[in-house]
Amino acid sequence: MDSNVFKGKWNQLKGEAKQKWGELTDDDLDVIDGQKDKFVGKLQERYGHTKEAAEREYDSWTRNHNGV
Repeated sequence: MDSNVFKGKWNQLKGEAKQKWGELTDDDLDVIDGQKDKFVGKLQERYGHTKEAAEREYDSWTRNHNGV
């Protein structure tokens, strides 16, 4: 998903993100604000993923939400 599209759909997606990644707090989701780099960074921070692993998770998840 293009990062501009992701940012535009963020309000619809953040509830699902919270379900999938329960370690992300509401404050984290507010800080992320639909920005891929912040999202990937928070996955790294909360789950100890490498940047590459966090980007793969992001890419996989957003591929499944193109129709949102």
